[in-house]
Amino acid sequence: MFAKIVVAADGSEQSLKAAEQTIELAKKYKSYVFVVYVVDGTTSKSDIISTWNVQGIMEKRMEKLKQVEKWAEAEGIQYEVKIVRGEPAASIVKFAKEAEADLIVIGSRGLNPLQQMVLGSVSHKVVKRAFCPVLVIK
Repeated sequence: MFAKIVVAADGSEQSLKAAEQTIELAKKYKSYVFVVYVVDGTTSKSDIISTWNVQGIMEKRMEKLKQVEKWAEAEGIQYEVKIVRGEPAASIVKFAKEAEADLIVIGSRGLNPLQQMVLGSVSHKVVKRAFCPVLVIK
């Protein structure tokens, strides 16, 4: 049913919850998992300010995904980590389409209604733009 699953991960609590659910689904359906970390302008700026060398920046980004990798390896899930650049929602949907994903799993940030109206949430934008089912984890 879900041969390829894309999970959006950035090391946050919500993305780790999404990754946990993804691992469970991948076990059940013997799915291949793409762990996608999106680097946008804000993330890049923050990374450069805190770490001045490119190797250090990549290590910092990969460190945020170590827990997800541990879970996947412990369960024997086939996966790969992809770091993509751009606006998060559009980049996640674009990657999922290019990978011919059957499902996108994403964490909910838990914005209040006013914040959602003003800012919009990445998960909401992904749901609106996606061509395949999207599972939003709270």
